[in-house]
Amino acid sequence: MVDVDRVSHLIGDIYDAALDSALWTDVLEQTCQFVGGTAASLYSKEVVARQGAARYNWNMPADALTAYFNDHVRFDPVTVSQFFFEVGDIYSIADLMPYEEFVATPVYQKWAKPNGWVDHLAATLDKSANGFALFGVFRNERQGLVDDGMRHRMRLLVPHMRRAVLIGNVIDVHRAGSSALSDAFDAIGSCVYLVDRSGRIVFVNEAGQALCDSGTVLSRPRNVLTAVDPHAARILRDLLVAANDGDSAIGVSGIAVPLLEQSDHGWFAHVLPLTSGARRREGRVHSAVAAIFVRKVSAYAPPPLETVARRYKLSPGEVRVLQAMMSVTGVSKTAAALGIAETTVKTHLQHLFAKTGVHRQADLVKLVAAHADPFRS
Repeated sequence: MVDVDRVSHLIGDIYDAALDSALWTDVLEQTCQFVGGTAASLYSKEVVARQGAARYNWNMPADALTAYFNDHVRFDPVTVSQFFFEVGDIYSIADLMPYEEFVATPVYQKWAKPNGWVDHLAATLDKSANGFALFGVFRNERQGLVDDGMRHRMRLLVPHMRRAVLIGNVIDVHRAGSSALSDAFDAIGSCVYLVDRSGRIVFVNEAGQALCDSGTVLSRPRNVLTAVDPHAARILRDLLVAANDGDSAIGVSGIAVPLLEQSDHGWFAHVLPLTSGARRREGRVHSAVAAIFVRKVSAYAPPPLETVARRYKLSPGEVRVLQAMMSVTGVSKTAAALGIAETTVKTHLQHLFAKTGVHRQADLVKLVAAHADPFRS
């Protein structure tokens, strides 16, 4: 049984961290202990550049982080498979590749095993054309592999973790050093609105005022914030009612509310309750139940490797071989980079040739590069 009060308190702390990044280490510790792991991290990876960075961590040795992002991230066999999961999905090593193959790879033998980690449960929090952001919890040998209970506990927190991280990307009050939340909001380039339960605007920054004045995405009849699109307007109204009842009530909906149904660039709203945790003080000062952050995000365009994989129906193993070949040449080097037998690489290569219709490794690399050309027919 899950302790409901503990979950509610933890969700509140997660949202508080959205406004004060100094809280993330403590939040990750609490989250890791609740989910059932030994270390936790908020980090990102770029598929094309084959690099990454850890933003916030708990119980992750500094030398282990440095070693991973300097030496191992380029050939981590799970990266490509991770990219194919949708935002909000939860997955362990066994969901990414056969576990017995993973333990034979250099990233396990030279990095995970020496640090005592045997498995990793991750959730994709955000995704762009070339990379993704994750929340990950590591398991040690004593804890064993990821189980259903761990997945269930993780699933309770991921929507809130995702909302907090997205909002944290827009504002970092702790670093801004502002004595008042509204002062920091006013300096943000994104549109910010503090609203009461009925949607009445009690604070709006300059960018938010300009967006309402344009009448293209949002409007403010009788000083009530509303979306021009009727469907988005209904979602925002429902979220404000839920926000009045606290963090847990806002649930999984409305993490990133699309404000325009059809557009080359998407306007999205993120709703942060101001009725729980350390945020209550600011909410009371303004008689507000929520802060709404609105920003414009370019439409998602799949990266070339994903496009090729989907178009030719490549298996995860074939994609891993293809990704490695973007960095090294030759069967032996590819096998060494992935920690698999040369015969396995050759088998995957034959399948790649058969599916794509090319006959050389160099042509496979060119095929991926061709899908990066925005002017190709």
